[in-house]
Amino acid sequence: MWTYNKMLQYPVNIKCTNPRLAKVIISQYGGPDGELAASLRYLSQRFGMPDQNSKAILNDIGTEELAHLEMIGAIVHQLTKNASIEEIEAAGLSPYYTDHGVDVYPQSAAGVPFTSAYIACKGDAIANLQEDLAAEQKARATYEKLIDLCRDEPDVLDPLRFLREREVVHFQRFGEALRGVQDKLAEKKFYMNDGNCLDMKKNDCNCN
Repeated sequence: MWTYNKMLQYPVNIKCTNPRLAKVIISQYGGPDGELAASLRYLSQRFGMPDQNSKAILNDIGTEELAHLEMIGAIVHQLTKNASIEEIEAAGLSPYYTDHGVDVYPQSAAGVPFTSAYIACKGDAIANLQEDLAAEQKARATYEKLIDLCRDEPDVLDPLRFLREREVVHFQRFGEALRGVQDKLAEKKFYMNDGNCLDMKKNDCNCN
């Protein structure tokens, strides 16, 4: 159950229309390293985690990624909402406009629609968390490229810098989760005469 606060995690107040920037920033909405893929990946992986701490971390970060998705959508919307047809054409958005108008549609900067193939769920906690660490680094790198492209737009730069910083924090938290899961999986287990498993630390392992 989520409680929705009707405000952005970080304010987005863009004063100038710029469809050219919207065309590239939308990659963090529906691209391979974007917020939609991240939120669905983490909220799906959490079910298979072997301890409550890693489940909580995935749930927390997956939820925050939904807030970041909302921020990116707001950025793209504000960059395009008052754009003229001439500005849309000059930005190379004529095909996008034909199919979606100025709605915010999940796709990459190259125009590839979002696909569930972006969501990595391997059924192995270590593999999933390693994937998550890499995903956060790729998202950080994408935001840094977008910041380079938006260097003359302070209204866009501020939220992008905030989002980049959150990717760094997420990377650190996934490192914490990975260490905890590795410790959990390395715990020795003892077997009683009846064949049931007794966890060395908690006396309640989930072997069955």
